[in-house]
Amino acid sequence: MPAAVIDNPILNSPFAEPSRHWALDQNGIPTGVMAEGRRRSEFIVPVPPPKHKVKAQGALDLEEDHGHRQPNDYINEVRGKVRAWRALGDQGLRPLTPVTVRLLKHWRDPSRERPLFFCQIEAVETAIWLTEVAPRAEIERLRTLNADANPDLLRIAFKLATGAGKTTVMGMLIAWQTLNAKAFRNSPKFTDAFLIVAPGLTVRDRLRVLQPSDPANIYADLDIVPREMRDDLQRARIVITNFHSFKKRETLEAPAIAKKILGGRAGPVERVETDGQMIQRVCKELLGRKRIVVINDEAHHCYRERVGGPAEAEVKLDAEGKAEAKKNNAAARLWISGIETLQ
Repeated sequence: MPAAVIDNPILNSPFAEPSRHWALDQNGIPTGVMAEGRRRSEFIVPVPPPKHKVKAQGALDLEEDHGHRQPNDYINEVRGKVRAWRALGDQGLRPLTPVTVRLLKHWRDPSRERPLFFCQIEAVETAIWLTEVAPRAEIERLRTLNADANPDLLRIAFKLATGAGKTTVMGMLIAWQTLNAKAFRNSPKFTDAFLIVAPGLTVRDRLRVLQPSDPANIYADLDIVPREMRDDLQRARIVITNFHSFKKRETLEAPAIAKKILGGRAGPVERVETDGQMIQRVCKELLGRKRIVVINDEAHHCYRERVGGPAEAEVKLDAEGKAEAKKNNAAARLWISGIETLQ
């Protein structure tokens, strides 16, 4: 069944928690029926079509019974806990540091000249809740869930729609951490050292507004930090790079012909950086700090490929698709390996 045509898909204000949504069918296709409440977090699990059936060119698998909806139970659970904590109002602020309370009130202020989107505030509220409010058992549970895909790294992802303002969320996280690190120097919960990794040079250059010293920095431009607290942001050490910088460079400075002669029958001589040399080059400014927060922009490109998983067994790719997948996996492996080396 084709998707319903919806003339005006917008049901909610971006500045408040969604209260309505468009219902989807069992395959995730919009039905055109409006439902009350916020849509739960879920994803569509693709089911390969029968091999004997020829699908018309341009048809989508999800238009037939080739997918099913699966809820993200943990995300929905955490979302509910953060909502309940938010509903406590001032009482819910009691476990927080004075710095965090000041920032939250500043971000939530309805009289702001430039109000923040609900999704931006909720993302940072979730980070704050996990760090300053949630019981220790919640963090241990998160670590356990992390262990399968990221054995040596604690990774937390914030998934926002295109245009939702991810850079602003990064700035809010940096401000919250940096200002608390100044006020509570010995707390293991906070840091003022950040490595921001982008998927390419264009994005990397756009992220320079996260540097407090940048003339167009978003902390002042978007009023992320109250005026009286902005000077303290200058203590933040922020390195902004692209994941390609994790590729180890050649250290032997010699013409190609000289390397070939030196190598003899074994082939051209190649000497590349050690792990330590690569990290020293990429983020030298951060290496004196005990704790570093790594922020991956477009983090779905940063992963360790899982060999033999269900998706790999089911999805059949043509030659072009296999080449593209190989290229993507190599890039993802370089990205995650660089962060693991820093760890």
